Amino acid sequence: YWVNNEKVRCVSGYTVHRHPSGRDRPRRVANQIPDEILNDPELQQAVRALPANYNFEIYKTVWRARQAKARRVALQFPEGLQMFACVIADIIERFTDADTLVMGDVTYGACCVDDFTARALGADFMVHYGHSCLIPIDATAGIKMLYVFVDIQLDTAHFLDTLRFNFPAGHSLALVSTIQFVAALQSASAALRPDYDVLVPQCRPLSPGEILGCTSPRLERPVNAIVYLGDGRFHLESIMIANPDVPAYRYDPYSKVFSREYYDHEAMRRIRLQAIEKARSAQTWGLILGTLGRQGSPKILEHLESRLQALGKTFVRVLLSEIFPSKLDLLREVDAWVQIACPRLSIDWGSAFSKPLLSPYEAAVALRQVEWQEVYPMDFYSSQSLGPWAVNHPQNQPPRPTRKQTQASTRRRNRLLRRALAQF
Repeated sequence: YWVNNEKVRCVSGYTVHRHPSGRDRPRRVANQIPDEILNDPELQQAVRALPANYNFEIYKTVWRARQAKARRVALQFPEGLQMFACVIADIIERFTDADTLVMGDVTYGACCVDDFTARALGADFMVHYGHSCLIPIDATAGIKMLYVFVDIQLDTAHFLDTLRFNFPAGHSLALVSTIQFVAALQSASAALRPDYDVLVPQCRPLSPGEILGCTSPRLERPVNAIVYLGDGRFHLESIMIANPDVPAYRYDPYSKVFSREYYDHEAMRRIRLQAIEKARSAQTWGLILGTLGRQGSPKILEHLESRLQALGKTFVRVLLSEIFPSKLDLLREVDAWVQIACPRLSIDWGSAFSKPLLSPYEAAVALRQVEWQEVYPMDFYSSQSLGPWAVNHPQNQPPRPTRKQTQASTRRRNRLLRRALAQF
């Protein structure tokens, strides 16, 4: 991401600045948790109340809250981790000077980071658990931010044995997962490489092997199978949609069940094309900007508005945190809807709505801005997306600084550093 004319990327809750030479130079404070926190016997005892194979980064959280002199810490969890919220809140209140609040609204993914609500509730520090940082920490609403991926350790040996039993040596495998298991995935891929052709694909800005329900890579070369490490199908379906001709398998790390998974690509494409064709005759369009955390993208909204204006179409803007058929049915004059929230809402549940409910990509097809793609693009957060109906498309990003601007920024930063050092 570009912030203040400097390229930054988020790494598990701290920022790494891109040096003009291209080398990453992390801030000196990164990960230097003081020994007084790491070796605090009472804190160590408190951490033991949490599962040993779940890394909630409690020591880092306590340290960061103290560093920030936080007075109120907002904690946001996906539903699968909310059972640990009270224990973590108690630890933070006991070992820092802050009180805590647990944000109970539903959290579907990293797009749901709700820094606006946290700030409105008086929080000056926020911890978001279980997702990678799609929203840069520099871009949050006047609140200090920490992302905790919650790395989960698993029985890697059983996972490896399962793959070796089911796939002959020499097969090519694409391994993917969610952020919780990316570390385990990297370890497994290294162990498999002597006997298998292993691909760990990356869809930037996501980590290698990481996929989202709305964002997955189109594989760069043919493979015999996709193997998803994780529970549920939501994320797996994303890479299946992006690679419809590749057999897909799922290994559930909790049940240790390995299964072949299927997806009805033909039915999905037929239903979505029908919705697009119906929307093409619409005169009044409804543009829904998702307000669940940071789901909605104002840039995409602006792009759609300009396209509709150019075509002489009437449109109405609607802000919604959750999108239900009964809610949209109240606005009967709208002929077709475009929701800027989650593309999977249209793909998975679009047929439940009485009027066409399109994703931004589908709207671009309906408005004849792009041709229908036979392979449905799952690129909503990809930095190499098909068009400006995706969040991280270059057209929706701040302009890249020139070489002269970068050099000037470096000189300014060096001057400030020299002044700071001169005070000691």
